[in-house]
Amino acid sequence: MAFIDCEGIRLHYRLTGETGLPVVLFSNSLGADLSMWDPQLEAMAADFRILRYDTRGHGQSSAPPGPYAIADLGRDVLRLLDALAIERASFCGLSMGGLVGQWLGIHAAHRIDKLVLANTAAKIGIAELWNARIEFVRKEGLGPVVPGTLERWFTPGFHAANPAVVAATAAMFGSANVTAYAACCAAIRDADFRADLGSISAPALAIAGSFDPVTSPEDGRYLADSIPGASYVELPAAHLSNCESATAFNEALLGFFRA
Repeated sequence: MAFIDCEGIRLHYRLTGETGLPVVLFSNSLGADLSMWDPQLEAMAADFRILRYDTRGHGQSSAPPGPYAIADLGRDVLRLLDALAIERASFCGLSMGGLVGQWLGIHAAHRIDKLVLANTAAKIGIAELWNARIEFVRKEGLGPVVPGTLERWFTPGFHAANPAVVAATAAMFGSANVTAYAACCAAIRDADFRADLGSISAPALAIAGSFDPVTSPEDGRYLADSIPGASYVELPAAHLSNCESATAFNEALLGFFRA
């Protein structure tokens, strides 16, 4: 296991692949840890170094006191890159990780080669729903929200065909720090990049799931239409398209990052 300690934050990360290959950094969804990117490792190993990390409050990373903002999560990425002496990297973020990617594309363009924004939006949800979730998990914990989360993350067909994957995902989600999860909910609630997408200069790809009830294909197309020169791919999946449609997701990533 590898960690960096910087400014009171301990981030858990894994860096794999041959030295000298270009780096692709993966950023997780809310409630997930770096293992959510396991379906991408083998497909990308020959061409890229893969850098994964646990967002603060998730997995084995520390949970500093909130509140958090997406800018805080973006600066964590920059701290990680600095600690590993990685000047530039391509970035792939899903859901909350996609918000982090937008922040980086807007505020740290000199560190980003290419940008993949998967199953995300310039603004995710409305404040009332996030406030209700924050209040609920603070009182009841994460356990009661696991079933509904899994319904949004995977289609019914995937649930039926892959019960072991769904069970492992449930365990991953349930391991998050409740206080930090609520702080990340607030960061998502307050993020709105609609007015700033036009300033993103990195080549960008938006990926959406056709059956995603959290961040819709319309959200993905909005990103692609608003970021200069961006492209768009839609996959037959719900929210965790990198897992449910892993083969097609990997093909989209490789085609984009190799170009």
